[in-house]
Amino acid sequence: MEGTIVVNNNNKGGQKGEEEAQDFSVQEKHKIELLRALLHKRADDPPFQAVDDYTLRRFLRARDLDVEKAATMLIKYLKWRSAFVPSGNISPSEVPNEIAQKKMFMQGLDKQGRPIAVVFGGRHIQNNKGGLDEFKRCGFGVGQIVCKDVSGQGKVCGDR
Repeated sequence: MEGTIVVNNNNKGGQKGEEEAQDFSVQEKHKIELLRALLHKRADDPPFQAVDDYTLRRFLRARDLDVEKAATMLIKYLKWRSAFVPSGNISPSEVPNEIAQKKMFMQGLDKQGRPIAVVFGGRHIQNNKGGLDEFKRCGFGVGQIVCKDVSGQGKVCGDR
């Protein structure tokens, strides 16, 4: 398929919960606890109660397990997200031009229940109607699909 990206979130066996907690090292578990405690102290920052351990681990890994740096990065992300997507999601009515280009299709779930999407990057046509803001919203939607699997086993396969 020309210019196709297939997003397939790999979650070994499709099991979540205790089994996945084994994916965390002892050091990561400890750092996650420290990060949660640090975030609890900062009451004026955006709400982080809904942030799961996998997301916290992602931010910790991005900052080489430095709790202070990860907290700063996470807070900036949460502030950006609450400003960019105040309701928590983007409705299709907000990005009609992107949808009309027929460049992304959800293909259901694989045998383990993981979401699959097919994206035709070659069909992206930048237009003046929605501009950069609309393109960012579409990118946010793709990001949400990629992040649906909290196991940290996401996989993106591309063809050109």
